[in-house]
Amino acid sequence: MSESSKKPIESLIKNTEKLLKRFVEQKGIIDAYIKKEREWKKHKLDQANIIKKLEKANVKLNKKIKSYDQ
Repeated sequence: MSESSKKPIESLIKNTEKLLKRFVEQKGIIDAYIKKEREWKKHKLDQANIIKKLEKANVKLNKKIKSYDQ
């Protein structure tokens, strides 16, 4: 192979390596975002469940208070 034919191949390899490195970096960023999003949703569901339980307990307590007031 002549020197001129090696240059485009080397350039192609370098560009491919850059693209692959960028892809891996972006994939890492996306994976971290997805992990945070899942944790946030889980936390939100836990909070919603706690609120529902507290609302039920509040209703029961209000019923008992009303029954004692009568």
